[in-house]
Parts: sequence; structure tokens; C-alpha cells
Amino acid sequence: MHRDNWDDLRFVLAVADTGSVSAAARRLGVNHATVLRRVASFETRQGTRIFERTGQGYVVRPDRMQVIEAAREVESAVFSVERLTKGAQAPIRGDVRITSTDTFCHIVLPPLMAPFQARAPELCLSLLCSNDHLDLSRLHADIALRPSERLPDGLVGSVVAQLGFAAYAVPSVPDRWLGLAGAPARTRAGRWLSDQTGEDVAAAADSFLVLRELAAGGLGRAVLPCVLGDTDARLTRLENVMPPIAVDLWVASHADLADVPRIAAVRQLLSEVLSSQATALRGRP
Repeated sequence: MHRDNWDDLRFVLAVADTGSVSAAARRLGVNHATVLRRVASFETRQGTRIFERTGQGYVVRPDRMQVIEAAREVESAVFSVERLTKGAQAPIRGDVRITSTDTFCHIVLPPLMAPFQARAPELCLSLLCSNDHLDLSRLHADIALRPSERLPDGLVGSVVAQLGFAAYAVPSVPDRWLGLAGAPARTRAGRWLSDQTGEDVAAAADSFLVLRELAAGGLGRAVLPCVLGDTDARLTRLENVMPPIAVDLWVASHADLADVPRIAAVRQLLSEVLSSQATALRGRP
């Protein structure tokens, strides 16, 4: 639609809503004559009269009600475009809380903070380290970055990579496994390990970071995320002792927060950066 057409349409809708040229002029912040001129311009261009001029004001002619309804749809579309444009141009600012496991909060996410700050200097990110799932519905966090086979109810998000697992140990370590406890024990890797060892383990931990240190100390073999084990010079990956295991890595928010601009923007940034690191997260062959 040509800009002049839309401008005239605004005046027509204002008169239709208020039933008065004077009231429409006050709403639009113009004078009485301007409203009359713009309505007349629209009617001339369309080749038809939209209003009946009565003693009580301006009334939309019954056979022109569809024109008014169509005009309202145009108005809604124009305002929607304006909102989206302003939202895209607005700087990303405010606080965004990201919850993730200790592996990601200690190893993966901190190096990403500087690039995030460069792209969105008015943004303040908080990392909430927890191996248990925080309740996003109670606003404990805005975004969850989690390796999981599925999302909990109420969350929406996307898979950005896969987190691979493998077995690691120091050279000449005794042929005995280290166990997992707590939330890590409920992961796919934890369930596999439990099937192999039962309770016959040298030691156990509810944190992959702690488990890595136990393995580096020579206490036994550990199942670790590859992003932890592959980057630790103290450890050697043990081939052919466990099947390939990988879990989807989700970036998600509560459904009610998903469209908040700053949260959606951070989810997008996280997704882009983590997708670019998919090979390291999955683990070398």
C-alpha cells in the first residue's frame, strides 16, 4: 500500500471509531479541516462514500462496513511490522540468567562471555551452576542449557549439538570404575555405568568435574563428557571399553518467557556459538 493511502486510511478509521470529525482530530492531533480533507481524499481515490453525514455524526454506511474491517486488518499489519522493526533495532539489554551443569559453567560457557559482551554490551549474563534441573517456571533462571534426552514439560527450545561421553583414566590405572551419584547417575552414561558396575566402584561423585579429578588421581576409570576428558592432558581415552554415547544438548526457556526479546536473543546467540563447537562437544572419533 502506498504511504499516502495508509495515511488517509488512518483518518478514516479514526472517524469510524469516534463517529466524529472533531473527536478524530483530537485523537490524531490535527485540526478539523485536515480530517475532512483526508477522508475526502480516501473516498475520492476509492470512488465511493464511506460515511453518511448525520446530525449525530459520521456513520459508516452499511454496505461499506467490509471496507472498514479490511482497513483494520491493514492497520494491525502495519503496527505489527513497526513493532517487529523496532524490536530488531533495539539493543539487547538487561539481566539474563542461564542455568547449566558444572561442566558447562566451569569449562564451556566462561570463554563465551567475552564474545557475548562484545555483541551485546548492555547485557548482563548470570551463570547458575547446578547439576539438578532448576525450576524455570518459578523464575529461578531464564534459559536452561542442558544435555537431556527430552525437555521437561513447560520448556521450549532446540537441540544445538550433542554431548559425547567416553571412558578415561591415567596410564596403568587399576581395572576398576569410578561411579556416578546424584543427577549424573540418571544420565544415559550414568545408567550404562550402573549396569556395568552395580555398586562395585572404587569411589563415586555427583559431579563430572570431581570425577575427572578422581580419575586424574589414579583411583580408577571414569565416564566423562568428551569436552572434559579430551582436553585434560593427564587422562587417556580408553578405546573399546564402552559403546559410543551421546546426548542431545538443549537450549531452552519456559514457554511463557520464550518470546521475551532479550531471552530470545541470548538463546539465539548460545545456539549459534554452541553449534559451531559441535565437534568438540560430541568428542573426537
